[in-house]
Amino acid sequence: MKINKEGYHIIAFSGVVCALCWWLIYHLLVSNERGSLLWTSAVLLLLFWFFIVAFFREPRRVRIHDADLVFAPCDGRVVVTELVGENEYLGQEMLQISIFMSVTNIHMNWVPVAGEVEYFKHHHGRFLVAWHPKSSTENERTTTVVRMDDGRKVLFRQVAGLIARRIVSYMKPGERVEQNSVCGFIKFGSRVDVLVPKDSELLVEIGDPTVGSQTPIVRLHKA
Repeated sequence: MKINKEGYHIIAFSGVVCALCWWLIYHLLVSNERGSLLWTSAVLLLLFWFFIVAFFREPRRVRIHDADLVFAPCDGRVVVTELVGENEYLGQEMLQISIFMSVTNIHMNWVPVAGEVEYFKHHHGRFLVAWHPKSSTENERTTTVVRMDDGRKVLFRQVAGLIARRIVSYMKPGERVEQNSVCGFIKFGSRVDVLVPKDSELLVEIGDPTVGSQTPIVRLHKA
């Protein structure tokens, strides 16, 4: 299993903390209590550490290219499909698809379309639960707008959740990005919003599972 680079420090730090916790338990227990409690604590601490390691797993996936399709930017489940007024940059009504990631999902993020990064901004904010309607505009988040070769624009947001405290984005304004290339990582439970032209054909429904970079969520109409 390959581990994403964003997890190296957290995995190392959590490993040290688990080892110290076990050492403290070992020295605090009296001799006649050590047997079963030491084994139990060791197993629980190892399970916790393996969970941290597994959270940062990095899957190998085929990179798909289709200029008429918008792909899911993350693993998870669709929680929103609605028309919204986008006021941060595009200033128009857009179709929004939001995907919630639980702590058991892969938390890598992928670029849903190919083109040039026209806009990027990191917003500091709150840490409401990721499925809260206000999380898209009030939570810690990043906003990226990709202008496709035919002029169509797609916006996507990485949104922090109640547990997530760090969003990593590799996007830079002016750079060229390929469809379904890795664009970032969100640590511990969150969501990603994708906003597309409102006349696009929706391919998913609320409750549908998605696989990042593999599941088409929208078919764009010709520009």
